[in-house]
Amino acid sequence: MKTYTSFDIDADYKNLHNRFPNHYERPVIGITGNFSEGNLMLAPGYYTSILKAGAVPFIIPPFDDYNILINLLDSLDGLLLTGGGDINPLFLHEEPIRELHGINPYRDRQELMITRLAANRQIPILGICRGIQVMNAAFGGTLYQDIHVQMEGTRIKHDQDLDRAYASHTVKIEKDSTLARIMKTDTLAVNSFHHQAVKEPAPGFRISARATDGVVEAIESSEFKSMLGVQWHPECFIMNNDECMMPLFDWLIQEAKSFRQAKAFHRTVLTLDSHCDTPMFFDQNINFATRDPKIKVDLHKMNEGRQDATIMVAYIPQKERTDEALLAATAKADQLLNEIEKMVALNCTAVDIAYTPADLYRLKHAGKKAIMLGIENGYAIGKDISNVERFRKRGVVYMTLCHNGNNDICGSARYNDENLGVSEFGESVIREMNRVGMMVDLSHGGEKSFYDALEISRMPIVCSHSSCRALCDHPRNLTDEQLKAIARKGGVVQVCMYEGFLRKEGKATVYDAIEHLHHMVNIMGIEHVGIGTDFDGDGGVIGCNDSSELINLTRKLLYERYSDKDMQLIWGGNFLRVMEEVQKGSLLDTDQHIG
Repeated sequence: MKTYTSFDIDADYKNLHNRFPNHYERPVIGITGNFSEGNLMLAPGYYTSILKAGAVPFIIPPFDDYNILINLLDSLDGLLLTGGGDINPLFLHEEPIRELHGINPYRDRQELMITRLAANRQIPILGICRGIQVMNAAFGGTLYQDIHVQMEGTRIKHDQDLDRAYASHTVKIEKDSTLARIMKTDTLAVNSFHHQAVKEPAPGFRISARATDGVVEAIESSEFKSMLGVQWHPECFIMNNDECMMPLFDWLIQEAKSFRQAKAFHRTVLTLDSHCDTPMFFDQNINFATRDPKIKVDLHKMNEGRQDATIMVAYIPQKERTDEALLAATAKADQLLNEIEKMVALNCTAVDIAYTPADLYRLKHAGKKAIMLGIENGYAIGKDISNVERFRKRGVVYMTLCHNGNNDICGSARYNDENLGVSEFGESVIREMNRVGMMVDLSHGGEKSFYDALEISRMPIVCSHSSCRALCDHPRNLTDEQLKAIARKGGVVQVCMYEGFLRKEGKATVYDAIEHLHHMVNIMGIEHVGIGTDFDGDGGVIGCNDSSELINLTRKLLYERYSDKDMQLIWGGNFLRVMEEVQKGSLLDTDQHIG
């Protein structure tokens, strides 16, 4: 630590301001304080390590006002969970064993809560000693209250009498782990001062290090999130001028910088997801105003992921094509659109319906989320072409021509053995969509339908949620020739987050989606790509599974060195360019009707 020898504050002040400071905005790291014997305390190694790594430490005292806690989290770029007393086993739905040590009633509830709230917001987290246990408990993992009586086998000494600034035993690090990449080794000498430990990692986490006796020494996110916990005390080493553990703090600060950069991007750039199916859950009593576990898109998750807008579709499954069934499909579409409007009206202080790109920007400026209306499956119009104009006047911005199965408009990508294309009726539907300013969406369309529609439409065409056939051979995906063709006509293809469209085997991850985006950019150019998650319609992958995690996608795209301008195009700019062109090219007088 720096030693001050001058007591002349005036001189120090003048020296500090004798030139314009050469500084940069450092990330702010919240550090949980240890409350004991009526005092808030913090070992100097924690804030010293954070300062040395290049961030601003902010000490968080234990308090119970969760509204203030949420406001605080919105100001943080990272979170450091510090060491301290045992966790009350009642929070783990267990009774205390005799060997339990002192618990801290001031810390447990707040730190379990702050950890979950920070994770919802994708804030990078590093947990140390007690911190790893808090992290694990917060997400449903289990703990040993005392490793010496509850674990089988013989333990090494984990509660050392040695000076904490020195290593006392070694841990074995998993070779393919984040921790191994940080520390650049698979064997690490650490210190140790604990008798509680992780028993089973929480869902979404993996064990990344163990002591030689099997005690878990580190866990990390298995979902590509910035969450890592270690059982030892890395902050102690710096107090002996030993920088061997600084890579852990450097990692936290680098992740915090990335998160801060992504937040800054989302503050200034409109982010639009071009396809979600949340209305499919309307019959399950969802509550859009809450963080509803049944759905992937709600107001809380949109806020947490800093998502501005989504196009919410009235999805109509393909059924019989009888007159009765067609009338029922139209009625169902109207019902779903009504329910979307009702849902928005119930939350009108936080969200509104947008009908144009200008509406989206106006709502973002007003601090509101935006919902646009879409229809998935032209089956919804039946055989009555007047429904196209009627739905457009209701505010529908696009309609997919079909879904899984042929309809009266065109042949589908699936269940289309006849290789049908656009019908004569479908041709008139496309021309009518052009006339009224409704975007033609070819997601789900068969290959012949795709080329037919490109030929018929006088306006650019979109695929609101599709991916690349070259990377995943699925009939719903687009070939490279299709990608080139839609780009030549000025259209846009939005990468879909459904794992079946991203890879043929295994679980798809956010990196698979990025690979599809890369491929589209290489084939089509940056001006013709975007994001259409298909959330609540089976969309969602490891690392980007709901609206709250969309900022993770932003962070990873920034890491891939997409520029802010590129990112603006990807996050809706391209799609809205087409929407604006289609709406401006409309021959329908929409001013007195839409909205």
